[in-house]
Amino acid sequence: MITRSLSVFALVLICGSVIRAEDAPVSRRLYVAEPGIRNYLEYGGHGVLVFDIDHGHKFLKRIKTSGLDPKTGKPENVKGICANGVTKRLYVSTIRTLTCIDLTTDAILWENEYDGGCDRMSMSPDGSNLYVPSFEKDHWHVIDAKDGSVISRIEPRSGAHNTVYGRDGKSVYLAGLRSPILTVADSATHKASKTVGPFSAAIRPFTVNGKQTYCFVNVNGLLGFEVGDIPGGKMLHRVEVEGFKKGPVKRHGCPSHGIGMTPDESEIWVVDAFNHRIHLFDAKVMPPKQLQSIELSDEPGWVTFTIRGDYAYPSTCEVIDVKTRKIIDTLKDENGKPIQSEKLVEVDFRDPEGKEPVAAGDQFGIGRVTR
Repeated sequence: MITRSLSVFALVLICGSVIRAEDAPVSRRLYVAEPGIRNYLEYGGHGVLVFDIDHGHKFLKRIKTSGLDPKTGKPENVKGICANGVTKRLYVSTIRTLTCIDLTTDAILWENEYDGGCDRMSMSPDGSNLYVPSFEKDHWHVIDAKDGSVISRIEPRSGAHNTVYGRDGKSVYLAGLRSPILTVADSATHKASKTVGPFSAAIRPFTVNGKQTYCFVNVNGLLGFEVGDIPGGKMLHRVEVEGFKKGPVKRHGCPSHGIGMTPDESEIWVVDAFNHRIHLFDAKVMPPKQLQSIELSDEPGWVTFTIRGDYAYPSTCEVIDVKTRKIIDTLKDENGKPIQSEKLVEVDFRDPEGKEPVAAGDQFGIGRVTR
C-alpha cells in the first residue's frame, strides 16, 4: 500500500515547481533565438527556432520576431532569452528592446524599448519580474514581466551585461563587463545587498550553484574560471585550463566566454574559443579538477544544459550527450543548415502539441541542487 501510494503521489521537482508525476511534461522543446551570434544572419537567420529535444532535436518551427534596427530595418543582435512555464511566456532581448511572446500562440504580446538598451536578462522563478541590464551601461531595470513596465532601477555602474536570478528567488546576481565585482541584489527591495570579489579581472559569463554558496566566473584574460564564496563575499580559487594555449579569438575578446554547471552540480563546463574546445571539470572537489575536453566545430561563446542534464548545448549548437560526453547531433534549421546561437532555453510542455507549457530551463548553466 505504501509503495502504491508513493507511485501515485510521487513528486517531480522541475525548475523550482513541484508537479505531480502524472502531470509531468511529455514534450521538451529547445527555443533558440536568432541572430544569436552578434547580428550575423548566416548562423540561423532571424526569429526563434524551436526544436524537439526528445525526437532527435528535430526542427519544429520558426517563430517570427521583431527586434529590428529602426534606421536600417535589419535584425539587431539578440542579447538574451528566458521563459516561464507558469506564466506561459517567452522573453527575448536585443541591444535595444525586450519582447514578450505567448508560448501557447507564439504571438508577440508586447515589445518595449528601454533607456540604455538591453542585455542578457534573468527572470524570477515565479515569473513575476525580470532584471534587465542596460546595454553595457551603469544600470539594470527591474521589469514587470506582465506588461513590461519599469518597477525599479539598480545602478552598480559596472558596465551592465549578465544576470542570474537565484533559485530561491531572493537574490539576483549582476555582472558588468567593466568590473571585477559581482553585485548581489535583494529581490524584495530591488537594491544591492552585497558583493562578491574582487576577482582578478572584469567578469564575463558566470554561473551560480543551487544553494547560492558558490559562483563560477569567467574573467578577461583567463582560459578557465575563478570561484567565489557568495556568503563570504570573497574570491576563493583561480582555475586555469591545462594543456592548451591562449590565442586570438573572433568574438568577445576573452579566452573563455561561457561557463555552465551540470544541473546535478557534478561538473563545470567551460568554453575555449581559440582551441574550439569545451573543457570539463570535476566540481565535486574544490578547486574543481580538470577532467577532459571535447572538440567543437567552431569558436564557442556559451554553454547551457537541459533541465535534466542529459544534453549540453554549446553556442556552436552541437548536441552533446552529457553522460557519454559525445557529440550526437547538430541543430539545423528548416533547410537543413547548421545554426549557431548563444541564446537558448528549454521549455517543457504537458502536451505533445506544445500548447500547455509547465516549466522552463535557464539560458545560463545554473546548478539545480537546492537541498
